[in-house]
Amino acid sequence: MPDAMVATRASDERGTAQQVDVAVVGAGFAGLYLLHRLRKAGLSAVGLEEAGDVGGTWYWNRYPGARCDIQTIDYSYTFDPELETAWTWSEKYATQPEILRYLGFVADRYDLRGDIRFRTKVTEAKWDEKAERWQLTTDNGPPVSCRHYIMATGCLSAPKPPEIDGVKDFKGEVYFTGRWPHGGVNLAGKRVAVIGTGSP
Repeated sequence: MPDAMVATRASDERGTAQQVDVAVVGAGFAGLYLLHRLRKAGLSAVGLEEAGDVGGTWYWNRYPGARCDIQTIDYSYTFDPELETAWTWSEKYATQPEILRYLGFVADRYDLRGDIRFRTKVTEAKWDEKAERWQLTTDNGPPVSCRHYIMATGCLSAPKPPEIDGVKDFKGEVYFTGRWPHGGVNLAGKRVAVIGTGSP
Protein backbone atom coordinates (compact mmCIF):
# COMPACT_ATOMS: atom_id res chain seq x y z
CA MET A 1 0.00 0.00 0.00
CA PRO A 2 1.49 3.39 -0.93
CA ASP A 3 2.40 5.99 1.67
CA ALA A 4 -0.15 8.68 2.32
CA MET A 5 -0.19 11.35 -0.35
CA VAL A 6 2.25 14.14 0.39
CA ALA A 7 2.30 17.45 -1.47
CA THR A 8 5.42 17.75 -3.60
CA ARG A 9 5.12 21.36 -4.72
CA ALA A 10 6.55 22.90 -1.58
CA SER A 11 9.67 21.99 0.37
CA ASP A 12 10.86 22.85 3.85
CA GLU A 13 13.65 25.45 3.60
CA ARG A 14 15.36 24.00 6.70
CA GLY A 15 16.38 20.91 4.75
CA THR A 16 13.78 18.48 6.04
CA ALA A 17 13.52 15.67 3.50
CA GLN A 18 10.75 15.95 0.94
CA GLN A 19 8.60 12.83 1.42
CA VAL A 20 7.17 11.22 -1.73
CA ASP A 21 6.26 7.78 -2.96
CA VAL A 22 8.47 8.07 -6.06
CA ALA A 23 11.41 10.19 -7.17
CA VAL A 24 12.00 10.38 -10.93
CA VAL A 25 15.38 11.64 -12.13
CA GLY A 26 15.12 13.31 -15.52
CA ALA A 27 12.43 15.37 -17.28
CA GLY A 28 12.74 14.19 -20.86
CA PHE A 29 10.28 11.95 -22.71
CA ALA A 30 10.41 9.14 -20.13
CA GLY A 31 10.46 11.33 -17.03
CA LEU A 32 7.46 13.41 -18.08
CA TYR A 33 5.45 10.32 -18.94
CA LEU A 34 6.34 8.70 -15.62
CA LEU A 35 5.24 11.74 -13.62
CA HIS A 36 1.93 11.78 -15.49
CA ARG A 37 1.31 8.05 -14.97
CA LEU A 38 2.34 8.09 -11.31
CA ARG A 39 -0.06 10.93 -10.61
CA LYS A 40 -2.89 9.04 -12.35
CA ALA A 41 -2.04 6.00 -10.18
CA GLY A 42 -2.53 8.12 -7.04
CA LEU A 43 1.14 8.21 -6.05
CA SER A 44 3.00 11.29 -4.93
CA ALA A 45 6.08 11.98 -7.03
CA VAL A 46 8.82 14.52 -7.60
CA GLY A 47 10.94 14.99 -10.69
CA LEU A 48 14.58 15.94 -10.19
CA GLU A 49 16.07 17.61 -13.26
CA GLU A 50 19.58 19.05 -13.65
CA ALA A 51 18.49 21.34 -16.52
CA GLY A 52 16.51 24.55 -16.21
CA ASP A 53 13.43 23.14 -17.97
CA VAL A 54 11.91 19.98 -19.42
CA GLY A 55 13.24 18.33 -22.56
CA GLY A 56 16.04 15.98 -21.55
CA THR A 57 18.40 15.45 -24.46
CA TRP A 58 16.44 18.02 -26.49
CA TYR A 59 17.11 20.67 -23.85
CA TRP A 60 20.87 20.10 -23.95
CA ASN A 61 21.45 19.32 -27.64
CA ARG A 62 20.92 22.73 -29.29
CA TYR A 63 23.66 22.65 -31.87
CA PRO A 64 22.82 24.03 -35.33
CA GLY A 65 20.82 21.58 -37.42
CA ALA A 66 19.90 19.21 -34.56
CA ARG A 67 16.84 17.17 -35.44
CA CYS A 68 15.32 13.74 -34.89
CA ASP A 69 16.10 10.88 -37.26
CA ILE A 70 12.84 9.14 -36.35
CA GLN A 71 9.55 10.18 -37.95
CA THR A 72 7.52 12.44 -35.69
CA ILE A 73 4.53 10.11 -35.91
CA ASP A 74 6.66 7.56 -34.04
CA TYR A 75 8.31 10.14 -31.78
CA SER A 76 5.20 11.33 -29.95
CA TYR A 77 3.23 10.25 -26.93
CA THR A 78 0.26 8.01 -27.65
CA PHE A 79 -1.27 7.71 -24.17
CA ASP A 80 -3.92 10.38 -24.83
CA PRO A 81 -5.78 10.61 -28.17
CA GLU A 82 -6.67 14.25 -27.41
CA LEU A 83 -2.98 15.11 -27.12
CA GLU A 84 -2.36 13.56 -30.52
CA THR A 85 -4.93 15.89 -32.10
CA ALA A 86 -3.89 18.94 -30.05
CA TRP A 87 -0.36 18.99 -31.49
CA THR A 88 0.55 19.10 -35.18
CA TRP A 89 4.14 18.59 -36.26
CA SER A 90 5.41 20.88 -39.01
CA GLU A 91 7.86 18.36 -40.46
CA LYS A 92 8.19 14.62 -40.91
CA TYR A 93 11.53 14.70 -39.07
CA ALA A 94 11.26 17.40 -36.43
CA THR A 95 14.00 19.84 -35.50
CA GLN A 96 15.32 20.24 -31.95
CA PRO A 97 13.44 23.50 -31.28
CA GLU A 98 10.12 21.95 -32.29
CA ILE A 99 10.69 18.80 -30.21
CA LEU A 100 11.55 20.98 -27.22
CA ARG A 101 8.36 23.01 -27.77
CA TYR A 102 6.38 19.75 -27.94
CA LEU A 103 7.76 18.55 -24.61
CA GLY A 104 7.01 21.95 -23.07
CA PHE A 105 3.48 21.73 -24.47
CA VAL A 106 3.01 18.30 -22.85
CA ALA A 107 4.42 19.51 -19.52
CA ASP A 108 2.00 22.46 -19.53
CA ARG A 109 -1.00 20.47 -20.73
CA TYR A 110 -0.70 18.02 -17.82
CA ASP A 111 0.64 20.59 -15.30
CA LEU A 112 3.84 18.58 -14.74
CA ARG A 113 6.32 21.40 -14.08
CA GLY A 114 4.91 21.94 -10.59
CA ASP A 115 6.16 18.50 -9.57
CA ILE A 116 9.66 19.00 -10.97
CA ARG A 117 12.61 20.54 -9.16
CA PHE A 118 14.72 22.11 -11.90
CA ARG A 119 18.46 22.83 -11.68
CA THR A 120 18.63 20.00 -9.16
CA LYS A 121 21.10 17.14 -9.42
CA VAL A 122 21.05 14.01 -7.28
CA THR A 123 24.49 13.76 -5.67
CA GLU A 124 23.91 10.67 -3.55
CA ALA A 125 21.34 7.90 -3.19
CA LYS A 126 21.31 5.56 -0.19
CA TRP A 127 18.89 2.79 0.67
CA ASP A 128 17.72 3.00 4.30
CA GLU A 129 17.07 -0.62 5.23
CA LYS A 130 15.26 0.23 8.44
CA ALA A 131 12.92 2.80 6.90
CA GLU A 132 12.70 0.87 3.62
CA ARG A 133 13.13 4.11 1.71
CA TRP A 134 15.64 5.74 -0.60
CA GLN A 135 17.36 8.80 0.86
CA LEU A 136 18.48 11.16 -1.91
CA THR A 137 20.86 14.08 -1.46
CA THR A 138 20.66 16.88 -4.01
CA ASP A 139 22.81 19.89 -4.84
CA ASN A 140 19.81 22.24 -4.68
CA GLY A 141 17.12 22.25 -2.02
CA PRO A 142 16.18 19.68 0.56
CA PRO A 143 16.94 15.96 0.32
CA VAL A 144 14.25 13.53 -0.85
CA SER A 145 12.93 10.43 0.90
CA CYS A 146 11.05 8.02 -1.36
CA ARG A 147 9.79 4.44 -1.57
CA HIS A 148 10.84 4.12 -5.21
CA TYR A 149 13.69 5.77 -7.12
CA ILE A 150 13.53 5.75 -10.92
CA MET A 151 16.33 6.87 -13.24
CA ALA A 152 14.86 8.40 -16.40
CA THR A 153 18.08 10.06 -17.51
CA GLY A 154 18.53 8.06 -20.70
CA CYS A 155 21.76 7.08 -22.41
CA LEU A 156 22.59 10.59 -23.65
CA SER A 157 22.52 12.46 -20.35
CA ALA A 158 26.29 12.79 -19.84
CA PRO A 159 28.81 13.94 -22.45
CA LYS A 160 31.72 11.57 -23.12
CA PRO A 161 35.03 13.42 -23.42
CA PRO A 162 37.35 12.12 -26.14
CA GLU A 163 40.04 9.71 -24.94
CA ILE A 164 42.91 11.11 -27.00
CA ASP A 165 46.49 11.52 -25.84
CA GLY A 166 47.23 15.19 -25.22
CA VAL A 167 43.60 16.31 -25.19
CA LYS A 168 44.12 17.99 -21.81
CA ASP A 169 46.85 20.15 -23.35
CA PHE A 170 44.50 21.60 -25.99
CA LYS A 171 44.15 25.35 -25.43
CA GLY A 172 41.24 26.01 -27.81
CA GLU A 173 37.52 25.98 -27.17
CA VAL A 174 35.76 22.62 -26.72
CA TYR A 175 32.02 22.13 -27.15
CA PHE A 176 29.90 19.05 -26.64
CA THR A 177 26.72 18.66 -28.66
CA GLY A 178 25.05 17.45 -25.47
CA ARG A 179 25.97 20.66 -23.63
CA TRP A 180 25.72 23.18 -26.44
CA PRO A 181 25.74 26.78 -25.13
CA HIS A 182 22.23 28.24 -25.14
CA GLY A 183 23.60 31.48 -26.55
CA GLY A 184 25.10 29.66 -29.54
CA VAL A 185 28.68 29.51 -30.79
CA ASN A 186 30.42 31.69 -33.36
CA LEU A 187 32.80 29.52 -35.41
CA ALA A 188 33.46 32.08 -38.13
CA GLY A 189 37.11 32.18 -39.13
CA LYS A 190 38.07 29.29 -36.87
CA ARG A 191 39.53 25.89 -37.72
CA VAL A 192 37.11 23.28 -36.41
CA ALA A 193 37.62 19.58 -35.74
CA VAL A 194 34.60 17.34 -35.20
CA ILE A 195 35.15 14.23 -33.09
CA GLY A 196 32.46 11.57 -33.33
CA THR A 197 29.89 10.61 -35.92
CA GLY A 198 26.66 10.49 -33.95
CA SER A 199 23.37 11.06 -35.72
CA PRO A 200 22.37 14.73 -36.13
